[in-house]
Amino acid sequence: MSAFGRKNGPAGIKPGFGIARPMHAPVREEGRGGDQFPPLEAIALAEEAPLDPLSAPTSQMQRNADAMQRLAERANAEHMPDTGPQSFEASVHKIKEQVLPRLLERVDPEAAATLTKDELAEEFRPIIMEVLAELKLTLNRREQFALEKVLVDELLGLGPLEELLADPDISDIMVNGPDQTYIEKKGKLQIAPIKFRDEEHLFQIAQRIVNKVGRRVDQTTPLADARLPDGSRVNVIVPPLSLRGTAISIRKFSAKPITLDMLAQWGAMSPKMCTALKIAGACRFNIVISGGTGSGKTTMLNALSKMIDPGERVLTIEDAAELRLQQPHWLPLETRPPNLEGQGAITIGDLVKNALRMRPDRIILGEIRGAECFDLLAAMNTGHDGSMCTLHSNSPRECLGRMENMILMGDIKIPKEAISKQIADSIDLIVQVKRLRDGSRRVTNVTEVIGMEGDVIVTQELFKFEYHDEDDSGKIVGDYRSMGLRPYTLDKARQFGFDQPFLEACL
Repeated sequence: MSAFGRKNGPAGIKPGFGIARPMHAPVREEGRGGDQFPPLEAIALAEEAPLDPLSAPTSQMQRNADAMQRLAERANAEHMPDTGPQSFEASVHKIKEQVLPRLLERVDPEAAATLTKDELAEEFRPIIMEVLAELKLTLNRREQFALEKVLVDELLGLGPLEELLADPDISDIMVNGPDQTYIEKKGKLQIAPIKFRDEEHLFQIAQRIVNKVGRRVDQTTPLADARLPDGSRVNVIVPPLSLRGTAISIRKFSAKPITLDMLAQWGAMSPKMCTALKIAGACRFNIVISGGTGSGKTTMLNALSKMIDPGERVLTIEDAAELRLQQPHWLPLETRPPNLEGQGAITIGDLVKNALRMRPDRIILGEIRGAECFDLLAAMNTGHDGSMCTLHSNSPRECLGRMENMILMGDIKIPKEAISKQIADSIDLIVQVKRLRDGSRRVTNVTEVIGMEGDVIVTQELFKFEYHDEDDSGKIVGDYRSMGLRPYTLDKARQFGFDQPFLEACL
């Protein structure tokens, strides 16, 4: 009996699986490999990836050589401290340093604080001419106007920062001490042509920023979050924590509200993704916007808020109020830091609990960092559909893990399985945004949270950005791909009459 349960027959009977013939190895002809091994066509050889790097196509070899050359240049480069360009603005600032002390001797600061910038400029004009005559400085008309503006900004505004804040092309301002300031334009960092007089001058401007929103920054509280009147976010850190002097980081926001259609036109998402996110905002999906620092989470949250029904009451809760919702019935709330005695602090968790008593239709958190995540999930799961928040993570799957960890950090006596189920029941959609290395900001994933399978939260991807290559200018080339899956949130969209458009957008 054989291993297959069949009796071994006599030697003359054919085997059941065909006849096994020996391989013949006839004399090999030139250019042939025998009958059993016919020669490969030249086209097939060209299509196969060569194993030997020396036989790689010329274009691939050139790309590899360029990449290695860039590595060598970066490894051997000597980075000297950049002091900024010597331009017209730099010369005006130099004159300002000579004029300002004499000007302050002739001006009453309290009276000047009651005037507007235009009125102060009119009052300053004859006094500036006197000071210039004393210093024997002759300026043309353009230099006089620039000097007046710089002096007014110094007394009533934020000094050298004013000209950077007025430039609409600048999205970030990073002050690294009095002698170095960087700005971000179109996703790229570059040195700014401004300087501060000294560390004391920069520290005074930092205090002027934080005092306007009731915060303080000094040796006892060397960290502060604040905002400018236009909603731009400000972070200040002073010595001894900052070793180069006072550091100010300003994230500017566009004066014109950014919509989802504008993001689609700029290539941050595809038209289908834009339609799906519009429906998600209008149909009161619970949405988490995930991404890294500077990836555009707050911009995406502002754009999604445009789809909220004007008849809904919306509460926003933030550490430093920076959201600019476009609804008539919107109430922003802001946390409060502790006083000098370390008491009186109001946290995001306190505001979320209080917001539940204020009859909100939606609760929007600017950013969750800790145990307040559990309070938000409770709000999402108790009749406040359409709530949104942002958090830092690199992928939708990591976003869910971070939410679990943040809740566990709060010493809540709940098993991890119950926390995972609460997250799966509360969240409908995760929107992943990324800032790519070419400076562009894109929506890379739109992921749906389906439910639980055992102890694991199950998700499915509706849209994905697939990277292909980058062009000669360094711009990343890729495609936005719809995964062609039927969304599980279709029933929720059906309640608002958007089920068919939502299905067509996802397929």
